[in-house]
Amino acid sequence: MKALRAGFAIGLWLSVTAPVAAQTPPDVQRGRVLVKTYCAQCHSIDKVGPSPLSIAPPLRDLHRRYPVENLEEAFAEGISTGHPSMPQFQLDPHQIHDLIAFLKSLE
Repeated sequence: MKALRAGFAIGLWLSVTAPVAAQTPPDVQRGRVLVKTYCAQCHSIDKVGPSPLSIAPPLRDLHRRYPVENLEEAFAEGISTGHPSMPQFQLDPHQIHDLIAFLKSLE
């Protein structure tokens, strides 16, 4: 019984003290790296806070405008916009999966 309580206490301690990244699924972590690399210069990539570029919507709001799953095709074909400050880019299928997973984590 003592060993069971000690095991439970250790497990509880680990769950409370484990880093957030360890609790985040790997595809979401990879998606965060993508948006941090390619999007964070202009868009807010967090659940709170303004975008560095005021005209760039926070990524957390994308699901309000579009079903996030529907963005897969746009990412596969290459995102291009009418304003010159956003670069055109194209992602491979694995990157698209990771990006969608990250965007869904912001909902």
